[in-house]
Amino acid sequence: MASKGAGMSFSRKSYRLTSDAEKSRVTGIMHEKLLNDYLHRIFSSPDHAPTAATSRKPLNFQNLPEHLDQLLQVDSEDEESQGQVEGRLGPSTVVLDHTGGFEGLLLVDDDLLGVIGHSNFGTIRSTTCVYKGKWVYEVLISSQGLMQIGWCTINCRFNQEEGVGDTHNSYAYDGNRVRKWNVTTTNYGKAWAAGDIVSCLIDLDDGTLSFSLNGVSLGTAFEDLARGPGMAYFPAISLSFKESVAFNFGSRPLRYPVAGYRPLQDPPRTDLVRAQKLLGCFRAVLSVELDPVEGQLVEKQSSEWQSQGQPTVLLTLAHIFHRFAPLLRKVYLVEAVLMSFLLGIAEAGTPAQAQSILHQILDLLWLFMEDYEVHDCLKQLMMSLLRLYRFSPIVPDLSLQIRYLRLTIAILRHDKSRKFLLSNVLFDVLRSAVFFYIKCPLRVEEAGLQELIPTTWWPHRSSREGKDDKEMKDETAEERLRRRAYERGCQRLKKRIEVVEELQVQILKLLLNNKDDNGGEASRYIFLTKFRKFLQENASGRGNMPLLCPPEYMVCFLHRLISALRYYWDDYKVSNPHASFSEEAYVPPQVFYNGKVDYFDLQRLGGLLSHLRKTLRDDLASKANILIDPLELQAATMDDLDEDEEPDPAAAQVPRTAAVSLMTPRRPLSTSEKVKVRTLSAEQRTREDIEGSHWNEGLLLGRPPEEPEQPLTENSLLEVLDGAVMMYNLSVHQQLGKMVGVSDDVNEYAMALRDTEDKLRRCPKRRKDILAELTKSQKVFSEKLDHLSRRLAWVHATVYSQEKMLDIYWLLRVCLRTIEHGNRTGPLFAFMPEFYLSVAINSYSALKNYFGPVHSMEELPGYEETLTRLAAILAKHFADTRIVGTDIRDSLMQALASYVCYPHSLRAVERIPEEQRIAMVRSLLAPYEQRPWAQTNWILVRLWRGCGFGYRYTRLPHLLKTKPEDANLPSLQKPCPSTLLQQHMADLLRQGPDVAPSFLNSVLNQLNWAFSEFIGMIQEIQQAAERLERNFVDSRQLKVCATCFDLSVSLLRVLEMTITLVPEIFLDWAQPTSEMLLRRLAQLLNQVLNRVTAERNLFDRVVTLRLPGLESVDHYPILVAVTGILVRLLVHGPASGIERATSVLLADPCFQLRSICYLLGQPEPPAPGTALPTPDQKRFSLQSYTDYISVEELAQVEQMLTHLTSASAQAAAASLPTSEEDLCPICYAHPISAVFQPCGHKSCKACINQHLMNNKDCFFCKATIVSVEDWEKAANSSATSSAA
Repeated sequence: MASKGAGMSFSRKSYRLTSDAEKSRVTGIMHEKLLNDYLHRIFSSPDHAPTAATSRKPLNFQNLPEHLDQLLQVDSEDEESQGQVEGRLGPSTVVLDHTGGFEGLLLVDDDLLGVIGHSNFGTIRSTTCVYKGKWVYEVLISSQGLMQIGWCTINCRFNQEEGVGDTHNSYAYDGNRVRKWNVTTTNYGKAWAAGDIVSCLIDLDDGTLSFSLNGVSLGTAFEDLARGPGMAYFPAISLSFKESVAFNFGSRPLRYPVAGYRPLQDPPRTDLVRAQKLLGCFRAVLSVELDPVEGQLVEKQSSEWQSQGQPTVLLTLAHIFHRFAPLLRKVYLVEAVLMSFLLGIAEAGTPAQAQSILHQILDLLWLFMEDYEVHDCLKQLMMSLLRLYRFSPIVPDLSLQIRYLRLTIAILRHDKSRKFLLSNVLFDVLRSAVFFYIKCPLRVEEAGLQELIPTTWWPHRSSREGKDDKEMKDETAEERLRRRAYERGCQRLKKRIEVVEELQVQILKLLLNNKDDNGGEASRYIFLTKFRKFLQENASGRGNMPLLCPPEYMVCFLHRLISALRYYWDDYKVSNPHASFSEEAYVPPQVFYNGKVDYFDLQRLGGLLSHLRKTLRDDLASKANILIDPLELQAATMDDLDEDEEPDPAAAQVPRTAAVSLMTPRRPLSTSEKVKVRTLSAEQRTREDIEGSHWNEGLLLGRPPEEPEQPLTENSLLEVLDGAVMMYNLSVHQQLGKMVGVSDDVNEYAMALRDTEDKLRRCPKRRKDILAELTKSQKVFSEKLDHLSRRLAWVHATVYSQEKMLDIYWLLRVCLRTIEHGNRTGPLFAFMPEFYLSVAINSYSALKNYFGPVHSMEELPGYEETLTRLAAILAKHFADTRIVGTDIRDSLMQALASYVCYPHSLRAVERIPEEQRIAMVRSLLAPYEQRPWAQTNWILVRLWRGCGFGYRYTRLPHLLKTKPEDANLPSLQKPCPSTLLQQHMADLLRQGPDVAPSFLNSVLNQLNWAFSEFIGMIQEIQQAAERLERNFVDSRQLKVCATCFDLSVSLLRVLEMTITLVPEIFLDWAQPTSEMLLRRLAQLLNQVLNRVTAERNLFDRVVTLRLPGLESVDHYPILVAVTGILVRLLVHGPASGIERATSVLLADPCFQLRSICYLLGQPEPPAPGTALPTPDQKRFSLQSYTDYISVEELAQVEQMLTHLTSASAQAAAASLPTSEEDLCPICYAHPISAVFQPCGHKSCKACINQHLMNNKDCFFCKATIVSVEDWEKAANSSATSSAA
């Protein structure tokens, strides 16, 4: 038997209570007088004064049971008090009435005390009512949404719209709207938050009703309650969808008892008295030590007690726990007696002493209590701890949270208790993520933030990337002092929060311990099973509210998990030099296809797992030496496997769940040597399935040749890392974006305060009424900003601190390395879950957008390299054929489009290897018809913006002309064109004979579609606006209309870029498609110009309406884009090219010189040789936008107009009348110039070339066209006559 408590290992059978004969033998182990003194010291009654030793009845283990019975005897009055009490009707155990006392759909917990709203406004009441006396119950607020809590009578009738407080004789408090309700409503109380406790008090003697929030009275809410026969009040609540609370009618000690008020459910007074007496005996054992040598009792501090394994002490404890153990199964007694005792132990003495004594106490619980008793006791203890932690108010030093976390850690340090709690309680019964959450105080004054942060400060401008930030330049000395004082206060707050966070990390370190496998499974592997189930519930059960972990809990859980994970990862590296540091962590690709980790129904990059296993069977066998279990394939696909692919009987000897290491040396393996695997659920796996053994690679089964042989770290940590990445994808990213709302609120109120202060300065002194209102507004805004700036300090410390930013950055780098390693496996990359790419994209977005302005991503270590690696991944995989999911493909495309918007990330794209850059641009130039083309087009436009004609604006110029002072106008990013990528585009368009025609054909087709759709929609909008009856245009229709306009503009800009970079595609008619492309381009440009520039036309009328949603629709964006193309064709090109472009433009039947004059504000073209007149100020003119169009660009437009005016006059004089028979029967605009073979039908070359881009059948007879030959009327006529 061990002599010290820490190593104590007792056999319960040796110390069970047995027969009197056995007891008599044991009592001889020490002097009877010393035993008598010891037992009297332990079991003395606190109700009686100690008597002289000579007059006391001798005590030994034979008469101790009788003495204990007398000691624990409870007065008859206490016994009788457990019965019915006057003023209360209903069962003595009060719960929610889930059988008939509810309205709407509600989810009620198993204990009938917790409820979640599952309909519009569900209502439920309790099973017990009161009609006389003073009563109280408590409601633990789990979510701060719309709820009405109070009392109602049995005659109240509720529905999905009316709840507690909306009818006569029902009364409610609503902390969401800060009001009280009884048919009518008025302001009352304070706003509640998740984690608060509302006390509902009713005094039926005085007829009053009141509420308290966290023990602070909110005052009397209602008076003159109806009383008398038939009037009894039930506790009741109405709550909206997804809101949740838990009731405490008295089944647990009230957190905030009120003098004179009784809980609806009586406490177990008899058991409470007995438990307290037994606890007193147990305390006495801990404070008294036997000294058999000296024959005396030694008084000691409880914190110094050490179990010496003395039989006398153990038998004494056995008698205590024989009666104490059944009581410790009851929740009330655990919370009222055991919890307070353990908290006192944890806070007494040094931390080492407290841990030692708590460890010994838990040993004693496991020794002297039956398994089911200690299981119930620990379960209730942990539930009480979690409840106390969650619903404790925030105080300045966070002492309450620290107190409960320290006791939790002390309990979890006990190996046996920790394993039991992990296996049965922490993830099964409790929402254990609560332990890792630090709630944000809604009321900063109660949390003491005013004392911690006495000076408040807020930024004067938003500092998001892409917007001007002149704050630091404009900062005054006073503002600088305020900012520094505020930052010091934030640091004080952060240090206090870090204490709590470190305790939370310690909890996870205990749960991830894998060195405690003596006598069973190590804690880490139990945690992995429960953690995977937790992830599955949150990934697959998105509609099942009770199972979901709130996103604010998930954020904190993730950060603590990363800290614990990196601690163990680096600790393993210390003892295993061949392993890697956590800074180089990634998830090896074989984890995704070997079936050792269950990804539930999560989508893979290549589609469904069953489909991938069927189509990539050969790749799995050749690259990873893996055969998928045929039974699993058959179950998943219902397809029969070929008989000749059945493995040899020798293969059947290999266990299906085992991973045989056949990877060194790497060589082609026969079918019989390959490893057959199947997917294992988390519950099915053993430690060997994860970590492996000398013949089993465990989680790393199926290592591809590209992966190193040496493992990165322990396999179990790889699975934890995989789970952390999944956690970020489930809800962490959305929550990070949501919490930015506090910062946005600060910016809005700061802007409102500045506007108010500006108005105060401008307001005349004589207008005292206006001055008073402005001063009042200034005070309101200042108070709100003081509150929000302190709350923002809390959010920054708990969510957006530098440490949290480094965690997200580390997760981003993990994903990048994982994707890079997965990409090397070739087709097996398709097995990777989609969320790895999503997390890489989203975590970068979070770092860039959510953590500023306090922390900048540019300050992170290895920032430039990380940016480049992410750029390479986006460039490679946005068009990767191995990725089939439309959502993830769209996400990749959008991420790349965002990436090229900002200078830093665009330069990262330019830094990737040239081969990858060229491949990316080649993918962008693929024909638009085969994929989502709009996003691709945006990417090309962003590479060009800043180089085009009048294309350097950050805000739409026409909006700034009409609303110059509106700071909320849509803002674009500053132009940052990439000449390097433009050059790649030019080189690719020059390379192959088919690249440029196919790309431009698709661009022209989409331009034709987008602009036609736009015109059709504005026709419908105009018709709706002209109707006499009041008519509202659908906002969705307006949005689609604006999108079509923006697409038209962007497609025109891509054409401008193409003509600028590679003008020969249109102007070098030695190329077979140049003339056709130029004619199509001229046709579309003329159509756009005619539609937009016609006097008082449809476009003008819709622009004049200034409908919300159509702000971007105006003359400037589209006309400037068209002008840029025309200037490139008619001014900048070579002489021969200008001549060809001019002839094609003038030859188009839709060409109108008036449309070109419109660009400079001229109603009609000037006479040849005369100067351009001054533009009309009321008309559109490019000359009105000199802030965005340079003098050189205006001169080029004037040069183009002069050239077209002259060329148009010459063309009109030289044109000859053409007979209708000689015109193309398709367009009737050009003479016939081509004949089709073999059918012989004719048209102009432009029509047939455009048709052949998409179809090979003849216009007229549908015969397949083999060739097209030139046709001239004169040559054919002479040939006919000579033949005759």
